Amino acid sequence: MDVSKPQLLLKRVVNVKAIVTNLWKDEVQQQLQAQINQLDQQLQQLDVQGQRAVAEIQKQSLQPPGPQTLQQIDNIQVQVNQKKSELLEQKNQSLQNLQQVQFLELDQEVNQFQMESFFRVEPGDNLIGKMQVEIVLRDGIVEEIRGDV
Repeated sequence: MDVSKPQLLLKRVVNVKAIVTNLWKDEVQQQLQAQINQLDQQLQQLDVQGQRAVAEIQKQSLQPPGPQTLQQIDNIQVQVNQKKSELLEQKNQSLQNLQQVQFLELDQEVNQFQMESFFRVEPGDNLIGKMQVEIVLRDGIVEEIRGDV
């Protein structure tokens, strides 16, 4: 390395791709199914918590409930429904992802995630080329590094 040339240490985003294998598909499907199961549990807990909160307010209020009590109950139901909607959206996305994974062909490359790495640049380097780096994995093992490392 010639110390007389100015250099910079820069950071870049590296795309990590996976080659679809039976093992990869099984692992991804298991992860997605676990997410779906967890979301189902959260939905059940949310229902129970909402019912408990409403029951507690009703227990502590006058009979028949006044407008303030009815407003509190309504607020709880709105919050529960908003959270339920968020969880159902996440569950729907996970179900769509699960379906998409099932239709992937073996040996196809899919984007898995991104990470950052550092690299040196000096006068005369092709910056665009150095920015375009990706890693290809097969069952978690680096099979190829593409681009100007």
